[in-house]
Formats: sequence, C-alpha cells, structure tokens
Amino acid sequence: MDEVERIRWLQSGVIARRQLLAHGVGPAGIERALRRRELARILPGVFLDHTGEPTWLQRAWAGVLYAWPAALAGRTALRAVAGPGWRHHDDEGPVDVAVDVSRTVRPQSWLRPVRVTQLDEVVLWNSAPPRLRTEVAAISVVAAISDPMRRIAVLADLWQARRTTPSRLLRALHATPRVRDRAWIDSVLTDLAAGTCSVLEHRYLTDIERAHGLPWGHRQAGRVTVQGMVLRDVTYERFGLDVELDGRLFHDSAGQRDRDLDRDLDAAALGSGTVRLGWGQVFDRPCLTTSRLVQVLRRGGWSGLPRRCGPECSL
Repeated sequence: MDEVERIRWLQSGVIARRQLLAHGVGPAGIERALRRRELARILPGVFLDHTGEPTWLQRAWAGVLYAWPAALAGRTALRAVAGPGWRHHDDEGPVDVAVDVSRTVRPQSWLRPVRVTQLDEVVLWNSAPPRLRTEVAAISVVAAISDPMRRIAVLADLWQARRTTPSRLLRALHATPRVRDRAWIDSVLTDLAAGTCSVLEHRYLTDIERAHGLPWGHRQAGRVTVQGMVLRDVTYERFGLDVELDGRLFHDSAGQRDRDLDRDLDAAALGSGTVRLGWGQVFDRPCLTTSRLVQVLRRGGWSGLPRRCGPECSL
C-alpha cells in the first residue's frame, strides 16, 4: 500500500487535493483519475474514491478536509461520539465543522462552518475525523435548544451512554463564554452531578403547586418507616398524598429502584399514597400533571379550587 492509498484508507476513502499533490500526484494525475472515475469530487478540493453516494462518515471527513484545519462541531461531533442511529441527529442533514475564529470558510450546500475561539484547546486532533471535545460540543448543542425536555434528553443520552459526566460538562460550561441560559444549564448539571433534584423541586413548586393554586405541601418532611427515618420530597399530609420528585435521568441500579418501591409501599402502609414525578411531567406538561394531581387530592378530601396558570393552560 503506497502513501496515497494509506491516507485514503485512514480517511474512509476521502482525500484532499493538497494531500495528493504532497505525495506526488500532480494536477494531470488528478484529472486523469477523475476521468476514469477512480476519484469523484465531493467538495471543492476534496475527492472520494468512488462515484456513489457518500456515507455519513465520508461526508464528515470531507467537511474537515475542505475546511482544514478543522474539526467536527456541534451535533456532528456528538454523532461521531454516539455512533450510528443517535436519535438527536439526522445523518442526511448538514455537517458542522469548527474552524478558528480568525478564519472565514465558505459554506457549502451541506457544510456549515462554525468559528470557535482557542480551537486547538478544545479539539481532539487524534480522533478520526478530528472533533470538538464531547463536553464542548454538548454545551453548544444544549445552549442552542429552546425546549427544556430536548435539552435534558441530549444530556441524558450522553450520560447514560457513558460518553461524559455532569462534572465534566460543568467544567466545560464554566470555561465557555457567552452561553445562552447559562444559569439554567448550570443548575441542572449541578444538581445532576450532586445526585439531587432541587431544580425539579423548584419547578414543581412554581409551575405546578403555586401556578395552579394547589394546597401547600411540606418539603422534606421526615417520616419513620421500617427503613428508618425517610424524607419525602413533598407531603400533603391532610390529604394522604406524598409526591416524590425523581430528578435522576435514569435509575442507577435495580437495587435503587427496589428501594424506591419499598418507600412507596411504606407510605401506603402508613395511609399515604405516593405519586412519583419526573422531568417530563414537571417541565414538559405541568398543566396536565396538575389536573391529575387535583383528582388525587380530591379523593383525599381537598375541596379547594385550582386555577389556570394562563390562557393556554389545559386545566
């Protein structure tokens, strides 16, 4: 295998004009290979070793070589980390590549250059293709999303796949200037890193309990059970209801899930029912969640009148 073949093999069949010239293939040789269909243009100055449709990986390589020095950015970088089939990425969509902020690279039909400060410090140049560090790419993707549940889903998938950790994401966030909704992202990551759900508890208080005029619940009320003293997130003692706010994006283990079920059973044995709510019920559909809670509270004897939180409220 000669050097040109080795480079094409390392780059999934993609090679740049400058690489061919550097290894003895002159302009006439390049044109001859194009006429013989041994090469096909995929981007200006970048060639593919076949004439069929390029794969996602070949388009990713082509984007990096076209904008070189460059690296995969944003969702494209996360797709490289997560692998094929990642639900937050359309492989037919554009390829995002990061270039230094001092450069201007012309976009192409399916290629989006992104200018990044201190490029060398945030790129894994030894990746194939080179890409932004997972945490840097993740922060840029999450900051560009407006829907809280979609933000959380991206973070959850990366964490569950063990591609990063909340602590590493926090460090990247603190090192990144001008991040939209920095305080919100910081709060979520801080709570996830600590294994707590205070962000979820606060949103439950403001968007469900207060916004809809529900009775006030006791926070972190202690209760003696067969497991010892157990704290409940929100307790409506007069109406026989405990609300547990599960801020974990997935259960840590079957053992943890088993302990949660035991807590719920203990509450039932002491005369309280338990409702366990997660991110989706609180952040994504608080009005629908409230309407269900009202039914539970009424069965426990609550006779108050809930209120709509706004003109679009479905209560």
